[in-house]
Amino acid sequence: MLAMPSGTLACPETGRQHRLATQLADMIPGAATVRVGLDDPKQRWPHLHAVVRNESGRILTTNCTTARVAARWILRTWPEADWTRPHVFDLADATLTHSDSAAAGRGR
Repeated sequence: MLAMPSGTLACPETGRQHRLATQLADMIPGAATVRVGLDDPKQRWPHLHAVVRNESGRILTTNCTTARVAARWILRTWPEADWTRPHVFDLADATLTHSDSAAAGRGR
């Protein structure tokens, strides 16, 4: 991200996260959350994997390219996150949480 002469970021981090949420909502109509991890069940080694859900928690069908692009954008927005564990990006409030804590918040 570019910095202004004062050394501050040209764009606040929260703005970046909200823009990402808007872009993903436009790219994947009906999406409410995106779960991202390196735990693709079709691969034996760590491989980027995304699961998109709607407001009611149902999995939305996305093509492989869309899911991978969404996952990469999320990883690049939060490079400091511990990606050894899956995370859930909530598009409504543009927050990223560990997937186990997000599931606990829903009472599961």
